[in-house]
Amino acid sequence: MSYKPETTLVETDLKDGVAVIALNRPERRNAINDAMRGDLIATLDWADRSPDVRALVITGNGKGFCSGGDIAAMRERLSAPQGRVGINGWQRQRRTHHLLTMLHDIPKPTIAAVNGAAAGLGCDLALCCDFVIGARDATFVMSYVLRGLIPDGGGMYFLPRRVGLARAKELIFSGRMISAEDAQAFNMIEQVSEPDALLEDALAMANSMSMGSADALALAKSIMNESFEKTTEEIFALGSQAQAICYTTDSHRDAVSAFLDRRK
Repeated sequence: MSYKPETTLVETDLKDGVAVIALNRPERRNAINDAMRGDLIATLDWADRSPDVRALVITGNGKGFCSGGDIAAMRERLSAPQGRVGINGWQRQRRTHHLLTMLHDIPKPTIAAVNGAAAGLGCDLALCCDFVIGARDATFVMSYVLRGLIPDGGGMYFLPRRVGLARAKELIFSGRMISAEDAQAFNMIEQVSEPDALLEDALAMANSMSMGSADALALAKSIMNESFEKTTEEIFALGSQAQAICYTTDSHRDAVSAFLDRRK
C-alpha cells in the first residue's frame, strides 16, 4: 500500500482514481519555492506508485495556476556570496529537473488544468503534462527572457514539440503573453473551458484517457515520449518488446476472454 504524503504547499484529492493535485500558495500565485518543489516531488512519487491512481490533474488554488519560480528565491540567489551563486543555482535546477522528469515520465495520463496565469516555470509545468486545458481567462507566458534568463524548466523541449520551432522561438524570444484561445490556436493546449467548468472538464478528460489497460497505457506512453528522438526501427523494436509484455498481462487476457465470450 502507498500512503499519500502529508504536504502543506500541495493539496491532493483522489476522485474516483484521479489524483487532483493543487498547488497551494495562492497568496503568491502559487510560485514554486524549494518547499513546494519538495512537496510536488513527494506527491508525484506517491501518485506513481499508488495502484489507486489512474490519472493526474494538476491545477492551482486561488486565482492563478502558477506564476513561476519564487522571486524571493531569485533575490536570495543574487545576494549569495559570489562563489556560491553558480553552485546554488545548479543545485536548485537539479531538483526542478528531477520534478519535471518525474511528471513527464509518470506512466499515467497527466492533465494540466490551467486557471489564471501560467508564467515561466508555471508554463513549463503545464506543458510537461500530456494534455493541457485552459480556462477561458487563463494566460500563458514564457517570461524568462524578460528576467534575463532562458527557459530552464523544459520549455525549450516541450514548446517546440507542441507549436513548432518557429512559433516556439517567437513566444520565447518575445516573452509575450497569450490568451487561452491563442494557445489553443497554436496547438499549445488541447481545450478551452469555462472557468467554472475547468476542473470538471479536466476530470472528464482524465477519466476518458485512463479507461483502458493501465499496463498498456504505461508502456505506450513510455515509447511515445521518445518518438521524436528515436528512429522508426527503434520505435518498432520498443513496441515489440512492450507488446510481448502486454501478451502476459491479466488485462489483455481478460479483455480477449470477454471479447470471445461475446462472439459465442
